[in-house]
Amino acid sequence: MNSPTRETDTGWHWPHFPRALCGTPSDRERLGLPDRYVATRFEATLPAALRALRGLAPEQLAGRIADPDAPLVERLAAGDLLAWIGDPRIRTLAPDMVAIPGGRVEIGLDSGRIDAVVARYDGLGMEREWIEKECPRHAVDLAPYAIARHPVTNAEYHEFLLDTGHPELPSSWDFRRFPVERANHPVYTVSAASADAYAAWLAQRTGRSFRLPTEAEWEYAATGPDGREFPWGERFDADCANTVETGLFRTSAVGAFPGGDSPFGIADMAGNVEEYVADDYAPYPGGRTVVDHLVQIHGRYRVARGGSFARFRDLARTRRRHGHNPRSVTYAMGFRLAETLG
Repeated sequence: MNSPTRETDTGWHWPHFPRALCGTPSDRERLGLPDRYVATRFEATLPAALRALRGLAPEQLAGRIADPDAPLVERLAAGDLLAWIGDPRIRTLAPDMVAIPGGRVEIGLDSGRIDAVVARYDGLGMEREWIEKECPRHAVDLAPYAIARHPVTNAEYHEFLLDTGHPELPSSWDFRRFPVERANHPVYTVSAASADAYAAWLAQRTGRSFRLPTEAEWEYAATGPDGREFPWGERFDADCANTVETGLFRTSAVGAFPGGDSPFGIADMAGNVEEYVADDYAPYPGGRTVVDHLVQIHGRYRVARGGSFARFRDLARTRRRHGHNPRSVTYAMGFRLAETLG
């Protein structure tokens, strides 16, 4: 991928697909991996980083995660250690919420930019109609709201399950047991209905107006007023988000990519797990209805935003609208909270 209109390989996992991924590709093919086992880029370095950090106090480990100057492997190790000993950042009944000012904002993509976006991400198996869903760019009036700094974690969802007896257990939990080793990682492989149920439970427990964010609220929190391509800027950077390019191929502790925070300081809006929002798919005002594979599978489906550890950089774009495909394990569906203020 040497075209100046595209990001270039910087030593991360950077496959190029010669065609769209149609039919029924294997999950490893979707990730650009061969059928045989290949070592990931962190297998040799993560154990040493874990040993080096294991004597630090929880607050020190939390500080290491938030340090954009710390090597990525150290941030990952700090997060994994905190999963075992308790992460002071995770407070189920008092989540870290960031206030976002209301006003008239613009979301979406100008229709004249579709071809440029498709060309920029050529080689990732992307279909043009998927980008058409982002069009046209339009104004939306937002009331002031708050949005969670991090997506909901396994530890938080675990507490919800214990308190409610909710029947849906994440399929990413082996044998449906709570993965204490990933307590501070985002929960994923849950349905939109369970995400709604979690928000309603927390609202009832706290007396606060928790819910899922709307598409417009999510996008504005990710882009800020300048409508940037990624939460951190215009060019993709694999050190700023946990996507396939990072080569981790699993979730990471929330907040482990601080260089990728949005202008409002919101973490993990470009990777780690995909996030359900409150809206079902509908065309934007003046746009056309795109009948893609998701419509063919679901008919009506809930929109998700943000990329994940199992998806490529094109899905990490702030404007990208997608959803759950139950036919592949590469769809890592999680969620984050919003809160109505006033």
